This record gives sequence, structure tokens and C-alpha cells, in this order.
Amino acid sequence: MPVVECDPSEARERLAAAGVTVASGNTEHELWRAEHGGATAVAYDGKVVVQGGSPQRLVGLLRGSGGRAHVYFDGACRGNPGPAALGYAIVTGDGIAAEGGETIGRATNNQAEYHALVRALEVAADFGFDEVHVRGDSELIVKQVKGAWNTNDPELRELRVRARELLDRFDEWTLEHVPREINERADKLANEALDDA
Repeated sequence: MPVVECDPSEARERLAAAGVTVASGNTEHELWRAEHGGATAVAYDGKVVVQGGSPQRLVGLLRGSGGRAHVYFDGACRGNPGPAALGYAIVTGDGIAAEGGETIGRATNNQAEYHALVRALEVAADFGFDEVHVRGDSELIVKQVKGAWNTNDPELRELRVRARELLDRFDEWTLEHVPREINERADKLANEALDDA
């Protein structure tokens, strides 16, 4: 469970500015509580504790770091369609800022890839990065999002629109297709999520 050392008043303002509803604490020691992206943040004197299965997005909002990040994404599917998962890793000059893997139910491989891209961009946006360099090993997803290829499937079209909306939040962004070995960490996280399901 991540602990973010910070001024709870400033953290509350940052969450409110991002559209997160902040409520009163449940005990006399809790200054406030907020829920976002499947996790709960609880503020105490000098720190905020984040609980839940997917704390990265809340942690990102609380830290609000700015700067540049490299974002890796990958989807995994056992069968096509079949049980599916996503994985992502967000890396800065200081190391891994956030990473995660989660199951997404039954999906095709392309749907899993798109969901991975969207989740990675949501987390990067919550961290407040100004610039992202996004890399994935799905040529289809990269070319569709960049507009080089058409997106005929209605669900993939919706996910493409969501990905573009998220990319537009950044001052600068690039999206490139890379070989699988460069995307190894995101692939591993997606497959581990499937293995653990």
C-alpha cells in the first residue's frame, strides 16, 4: 500500500482540480478520503495512504510530477477471444514511475492491446506528465491510433477515440511500434495478471 509523503491540503486541492470527489474522513485521525481508479486515498497528518487493487492512478494524481515519461503497453489473450489482460510500465529518468497488470474479462487480442494503451495513458495523465513517448508491439494499434490505418470494428473505434483523447492531454507525445523484446516488461505484467486470475 503506497504512502505519499505530502501536505494533505495541497494533495486535496490537486485531487479536486482533477475532478476527484473528496469526502470527510471516517475517523478523527483521517483528514479526508477520496476514491479514484479503483483505489481509495486516506489523508493523515503529513501523508496520504492509498489502498486498493489499482493504486497507481491515485498516486499519480497525488504526486503530480510533470516532466517526460516513456510509456510501454501490451495486451495478452488466451484464445482469440478468450480471457484477457493488460500490462503497462511508465518509466522516467528516475526509474519506474508506475507499472501494473490487470485482467479485463473476455476480449480479443486487439481489444486487450487497446485497453492496455488506454490504461497506460490514463495512469500517465494522472501523473501529470507533460510529454509521453508511447511504445507498443502491436503495429495494428499504433497505425490505427496514428490514423495510418482505418478502424472498422466499432469497439476498437471507441477505444481508438479514447486513446486519442488521452494523448491530446499531453503537450507532446509520440507513438511507435517496437519489437516485442523492447516491450518485455509490459508483456510480462499482462501475462502475470492472466496467470494469477
